[in-house]
Amino acid sequence: MTRIALISLGLMGLVVACAEVSMPEPPEGRAIYDANCAQCHGASGEGDGPWTEGLSPAPADLTALSEDGAFPRARVLSVIDGYDRTGLPGQEMPEFGLLLEGETVPVDVGDGVLTPTPRPLAALLYYLESIQD
Repeated sequence: MTRIALISLGLMGLVVACAEVSMPEPPEGRAIYDANCAQCHGASGEGDGPWTEGLSPAPADLTALSEDGAFPRARVLSVIDGYDRTGLPGQEMPEFGLLLEGETVPVDVGDGVLTPTPRPLAALLYYLESIQD
């Protein structure tokens, strides 16, 4: 009887492990953006938020991050994740520790390798990708 129970538990674990991860969509990222970024980058992401006066350098236009039609996921994550930004644009930007909490989702940052990324950070990334001009 115990052996059957262990096999059943093992099979249930395998089914759960194979379950598809729910990926964040741009609207989830928009909510995070509105709560954390719009004050400086503006509601539309163009760098014209209500807190921009006196900021030097001015907040970036987040609708113009794509280069030659490609969104630079790795570069954007390196700025918004709060890790060392020495020499990178966005050093003046505050860190948002809550974006680094919670479950992780697999994100391809452009090299074809799926990188475990905190869901809030991935959601914000997908939202920023969605607003490119």
